[in-house]
Amino acid sequence: MKIEAKLHTVHFPYPKTPPKRVRIYVPEHNEGEKMPVIYMTDGQSLFIEGECPWGCWNVIETADSFASQGKGVIIVGIDHGGQHRDSELTPASIGEVISPELLDDTFTPLGEEFDRFVVNTVMPYVEEHHPVKLGKEYTAFCGSSSGGLQSFFAGLEHPDLFSVIGAFSPAFLLYSAESWSSWISSKLRDDMPYLYIYTGGGDDMEKKIYFSTELIYDMLLALGYPYEEMNEVIMLEYCHNEKAWGEIFKDFVYTFLEGIE
Repeated sequence: MKIEAKLHTVHFPYPKTPPKRVRIYVPEHNEGEKMPVIYMTDGQSLFIEGECPWGCWNVIETADSFASQGKGVIIVGIDHGGQHRDSELTPASIGEVISPELLDDTFTPLGEEFDRFVVNTVMPYVEEHHPVKLGKEYTAFCGSSSGGLQSFFAGLEHPDLFSVIGAFSPAFLLYSAESWSSWISSKLRDDMPYLYIYTGGGDDMEKKIYFSTELIYDMLLALGYPYEEMNEVIMLEYCHNEKAWGEIFKDFVYTFLEGIE
């Protein structure tokens, strides 16, 4: 028996902001079938064209395409906090933020709070209420810009929970090289997640991000992160926007699902 695709919505309490909306897209699947899952930041720009003024990743179409090939994957999109987005997707423990001009006026780094919300609230709910395959091998995290930074943080913070990390146009430039080196060194251990790191170069923001991404990629290698556990994707013609990230997401999903035995 086939179970129809559905976009589920739930709201959870969140510190200092209104309840946070989380949407879970479960593609068409067979009754009793369980699927891998991808947790994602910036839920407003993932599912529905026109919902976000900056564009849409169209993850439903991507998930449906893979499901039609017998490779179903559940997508969990966590809304950002509007004017609090920069704060909630920037961890404090990496180091002092050195580029405050890129952030809003009320910025306070609270990425650890968001991380705890994902791990302690969202993931247990999704695993209890939806047909998710359990375990690190079947779990990925993905985001863009500050969300890419937060995804990278989650992967190194919880190598026991996530097998693949999608860091798209990550805001690595917010911290100094010294802060990055110290923080990354403190997190390295056996069995780190696979890092899918993407950057473009088609506008001023992506050009800045490109150079900081190259720095972190080289640093990871120098510090001993396994070369075979990283994939750096560079599309110099792509700009800092949802259209580009939606295109790259297709390859990210393919990479994640191909790595599952």
